[in-house]
Amino acid sequence: MEKLTQEKNNKLTKQQHLHQKIQKNVKEKPTAKSKDSKSCSVLPGTSHKTISTTKKPTVPLIKNRKGRMKLSDEIRAAVSSPVASTAAAAAGTADMAHKVSKGKQKGSKNQVPGKEGQKQTVADPQGRAKELAEVEELERRLCQQVSQWTSSSNPERLQEYSEGAACGDIQLSIRSYLEACVFAGDIERAHRFLLSQHRVMSRRKHLNTGVYNIIMRVWAKKGTLNQIGRMFILLEEAGLKPNLGSYCTALECMGRNPNCSPKVITRCLSQMEEDGLSVDDLFSQCVFRQDERDMVLKAVHIVQPDYQPILNTNTNQCSSSLVKDFYTQVLQYPKLDFTQEKLQERFKHQLSIEQACTITIDSVEAAKPVTENMAKMRELLADQRAQWQKILLQALRESKMILANTNTKDYRLNLYPYLCVLEDREYVDIMIQVIQTTYLPPSGESLKILASDLGNRVYTKYSVRQKHQNQMVEKLGNIYNGYTDLLAKDTKVEELSCSTCLLVLHVLLLMGVQKRMYLLLVYRRKIFFLIPILYHMYTFRSTRQVGFIKPHPILTQMQQEAMETKLTFDSYVMPMLCPPVPWTSVKFGAYLLTPTKLMRTVEGATQHEVLLEKCQDLHAVLDSLNQLGNCAWRINKPLLDIIISIFNDRGSDKLDIPPPLSEAPKIPHFNAQDPTYTASEKAHMKREVINAKKKCSEMHSLRMDALYKLSIANHMRDEIFWFPHNMDFRGRTYPCPPYFNHLGSDVTRAVLVFAEGKPLGLKGLDWLKIHLVNLTGLKKRSSLDGRLEYANTIMEDVLDSADNPLNGKKWWMNADEPWQALSCCMELANAVRSPDPTQFISHFPVHQDGSCNGLQHYAALGRDVIGATSVNLMPCDVPQDVYSGVAQQVEEFRVRDAKSGLKIAQVLEGFISRKVVKQTVMTVVYGVTRYGGRLQIEKRLKEIEEFPKEHVWDASHYLVRMVFSGLKEMFTGTREIQDWLTESARLISKSGHTVEWVTPLGLPIIQPYHRTPSKYRSICYMSMLGFLSLLRRPDTVKQKNAFPPNFIHSLDSTHMMLTALHCYSAGLTFVSVHDCFWTHALTVDTMNKVCREQFVALHSQPILQELSNFLLLKYCTGLPNNTVT
Repeated sequence: MEKLTQEKNNKLTKQQHLHQKIQKNVKEKPTAKSKDSKSCSVLPGTSHKTISTTKKPTVPLIKNRKGRMKLSDEIRAAVSSPVASTAAAAAGTADMAHKVSKGKQKGSKNQVPGKEGQKQTVADPQGRAKELAEVEELERRLCQQVSQWTSSSNPERLQEYSEGAACGDIQLSIRSYLEACVFAGDIERAHRFLLSQHRVMSRRKHLNTGVYNIIMRVWAKKGTLNQIGRMFILLEEAGLKPNLGSYCTALECMGRNPNCSPKVITRCLSQMEEDGLSVDDLFSQCVFRQDERDMVLKAVHIVQPDYQPILNTNTNQCSSSLVKDFYTQVLQYPKLDFTQEKLQERFKHQLSIEQACTITIDSVEAAKPVTENMAKMRELLADQRAQWQKILLQALRESKMILANTNTKDYRLNLYPYLCVLEDREYVDIMIQVIQTTYLPPSGESLKILASDLGNRVYTKYSVRQKHQNQMVEKLGNIYNGYTDLLAKDTKVEELSCSTCLLVLHVLLLMGVQKRMYLLLVYRRKIFFLIPILYHMYTFRSTRQVGFIKPHPILTQMQQEAMETKLTFDSYVMPMLCPPVPWTSVKFGAYLLTPTKLMRTVEGATQHEVLLEKCQDLHAVLDSLNQLGNCAWRINKPLLDIIISIFNDRGSDKLDIPPPLSEAPKIPHFNAQDPTYTASEKAHMKREVINAKKKCSEMHSLRMDALYKLSIANHMRDEIFWFPHNMDFRGRTYPCPPYFNHLGSDVTRAVLVFAEGKPLGLKGLDWLKIHLVNLTGLKKRSSLDGRLEYANTIMEDVLDSADNPLNGKKWWMNADEPWQALSCCMELANAVRSPDPTQFISHFPVHQDGSCNGLQHYAALGRDVIGATSVNLMPCDVPQDVYSGVAQQVEEFRVRDAKSGLKIAQVLEGFISRKVVKQTVMTVVYGVTRYGGRLQIEKRLKEIEEFPKEHVWDASHYLVRMVFSGLKEMFTGTREIQDWLTESARLISKSGHTVEWVTPLGLPIIQPYHRTPSKYRSICYMSMLGFLSLLRRPDTVKQKNAFPPNFIHSLDSTHMMLTALHCYSAGLTFVSVHDCFWTHALTVDTMNKVCREQFVALHSQPILQELSNFLLLKYCTGLPNNTVT
């Protein structure tokens, strides 16, 4: 106690000394002699050194270093009287320096005005000294922080840190919160929240110019020019520079304000030029909503009546030498077999589907007769859903009332604005959808996955509503009508303009909504029911405990007995009924209204988006995605009918048609407390129960997956449709619809054919026959002529399969890909029976598959002649099989060791085959270790009944060493390249960075593998909120193991994109399944030629040298003894 008293006395003594020093300085300095000077009326934030000595001008006009008036001051002078202007300035900065203004208010009652502006302090010298000390400390911190900001190379500080996550994630949260407030019409909450963040130094560092621009847009819509001026003051106080968006909102406000002086507009344009920005930049780079563009142009015309915006017509699309020739050509856009009027009708139909956000279709099980029990259960479910809707609606409104009244003083982040962007019933409808069998399996689903799905649904609905509010739908319609000019067969376009400018849509991150909705969905169900329909439980995934949502068995039974004939899907699940919107930027493309990411990333990761937005040379990548998405498809209806008939007739395991749950094994029931069971019997019964439950769960998943795919295909049976494309972080392309697309199973691929037909020509029929033989899995070592000869010998079986697929010889059922083989049989039958097979119009896609593509790229990178020959990179009379080559190499090693007396080599005699080594050889390119390879070989050896089981471990250990040795001899440079890539990634991740590189087409790649500290793994919803990267560091093991395969995947994707672009220029229909390329039978030879040419062109580049230079420049610049320039 004595110590505390002593410290308090010392502090009081210091404050008294400080007060005496200040009083002395005041007496020594000359006072102002203006008759207009008043008492100590000071703008908050002013230094204490100027409190009593500074003469305040009538209109506070602050000059910068060059002596010019700032835009914020010009605005204040233009919109306010002298008194009002001073008050506005004080109000604009009051919240920033809350401590200062608070201290001033406390001390004002102790001050009286003196003569000629002199100040007389009459009481409480200790309190005054304390206030001034706080002012001095605040000013010191402010100057220090401003100095730190101004030294930064990026004035907006977006992604300020090396990984761009710490600051970026918080900024995204702030931006999304403000956007939600503004969209919901809660302007006061948004404005107060921004000021609360601005006035606290620890929070202000997370703000950037874009955050202030959100509030500026609101005031610009109202034409409130003085509020725009205040926002510019706040930007200046935060040490930030206005950007194009800031000036755009200012000019919009000036255009809306009829009393705005031309002098203010001139000052705004002059300051833009001094900041290195031009008026043309406004119209070429800013995103306009509603009538914003007109208002900005109106303001500019006030001072520049003759100005006209200049559109960017730059045709230099890509700097890569790989596509230089492609972009110098004058290309004719591929015409579709539709008139412009028909395409516009399809556009309107697709637009209506996406506006609804969901679509309900008939299930392929709908043909079953409705029994009395089914009708009763359907009626009961309908009544229950109506009751659930009332309960959830009431619970949601109560929850919103609670959230609306929380954090009203400091206006911190909460979920209330996110629960206001939609109507209450829309939130409830989304929650009700989750209870349906379509979304929630009987075995339950991870809480994180389902909650994320809820948030995505809310975001999709919000995005559609936002585009309507911003009048983007009308603009999109106008732009798409111009796009149909390129596609329609009844229009003429001289050449394709690749620089067509489309809208860039603003993205909002709705974070945390899913958690609140699931709390309502799960816990509010218990209030009025004896039995809750959903359970929140915990289970183990590997060694980690995860939350699980599981429906009650009674609900599952009701849904199964009801056998409802309708399926409801999100609109993006369905293929598009019109050509996709072409990708013209990283934020705009694919669907009309549904938000779609260009690059699929791990949830919560923001690094990819930042890298893509900074990259200005993605034209070749975007154009390749557009080319893939422009391929039109239709359904093979005869084949689909056969598949549906088998699906409704208990399925077929042999044909990959999953059976219904009625065919699932019964789960055994036993009483674990029954004393008649022994311990071993109980353990056996428990294993049987676990296996039966697992089997039932797997059968349900497979059955529902097939049901979705077949139902979608049946819904589209009379339509022509398209698959929009995007890509993963390695650049590999995928169709956006998740269930039904050409990357699916054998069944899905079989029912898809090209909508455009082309005649077979002279060699098309031969390619159909060769393709059929390839689908059977036979004749892998035969030449093309040998395969064609074999096809001619089995034509009788082919025709029988086409005529009697289910009642004939059923030859097609023994193929490796039976359904695709049957589809090819039908196409061949129609072709050979036509009057002239060369003129037969074929819609069938012929595949050309790569020969172990990963090893092909490694062989080309390492210039391995022997390895290149084994993977068909060198001319040969017959196709080479690398797996057989490795097996032969391993057999030579075994013979050598057996002669030396090695026992395990002697045991393996006669057991080394292509099948034993194939999986290991295939996965070596993807970074498989000796341990993983040994497990693969062990599994293959166990499948051989004749092999002695006691030697499995020793044999697998021996064989994996021999396989790696054989590959090292065949591919001399492969292992060295893999080791270099692995070691580079290890060093990079150990230094705290993630591995990045750039593909030959300029696509930036970053590996999203991070490690979360164990103490944070139990934090719920961390990754969903986007803050997980704050706590993450690169996972060294994953980073180094994944670098070699991911790098090869990126090269493989680059080759595919090059092939796609040049096939487009050659007029070919082209789609791909990674390293498997599809086209019409007529154009197979042309596609093969393009494929070879682009592979050679790709590997003629110094790929490894360029990678080495990039890694050195990225991670080694600035290190001691570094010579990178």
